[in-house]
Amino acid sequence: MAIIETEATLHVAHRDNHTHRDVNGGWLRPAVFGAMDGLVSNLALMTGVAGGSVSQQTIVITGLAGLAAGAFSMAAGEYTSVASQRELVEAELDVERRELRKHPKDEERELAELYEARGVEPGLAREVARQLSQDPEQALEIHAREELGIDPGDLPSPAVAAVSSFGSFALGALLPVLPYLLGATVLWPALLLAMIGLFACGAVVAKVTARSWWFSGLRQLALGGAAAGVTYALGSLFGAAVG
Repeated sequence: MAIIETEATLHVAHRDNHTHRDVNGGWLRPAVFGAMDGLVSNLALMTGVAGGSVSQQTIVITGLAGLAAGAFSMAAGEYTSVASQRELVEAELDVERRELRKHPKDEERELAELYEARGVEPGLAREVARQLSQDPEQALEIHAREELGIDPGDLPSPAVAAVSSFGSFALGALLPVLPYLLGATVLWPALLLAMIGLFACGAVVAKVTARSWWFSGLRQLALGGAAAGVTYALGSLFGAAVG
């Protein structure tokens, strides 16, 4: 009884600790990229304009315009790219579906050879391939995973990618503008809030990767700060030249 209880406990522990995050849902990459891009690009845009010694109103309008233009551009780009990728995958699935319908035995043999190549005993590989091939939809799913490396039931959604990109970009791009909207008249509050946002974004990304939070945060802070510094210098240079 003690052995049974121990095995049951180990099974429960394994089940509870052997779960994986969703890596194919289509929302994480555009959301993370959108927030980073919105924050860095709008911060750089605003610091570049501020470097030209323009009015506070011009900086605010520039930031809001950058937010709107970037958010719509990101959403449209993500929707188009994910939709195109999904259409390509669906076209390949149609090819595989036709092959399964026209040449079922050849496809079954192909699946058996694939299992053999992975070390399964030939007789067992043929029997497994035969049983799996009895259901056409199951056979399609297995061939898609083995040959194309995709799961037909877990394709990314263009709409999810677009909405994620739009919302995250707008949120990131809002941070440098927010201090001005709340009454700030100088650049440093916007820079401070943006720097905090950059570090926070990097730290949050580390939660779904193998990197430490402080390394990821500092890396994003350094990259965003460098972009803001370069554009501010260019804005000052161009402002002086035009003036």
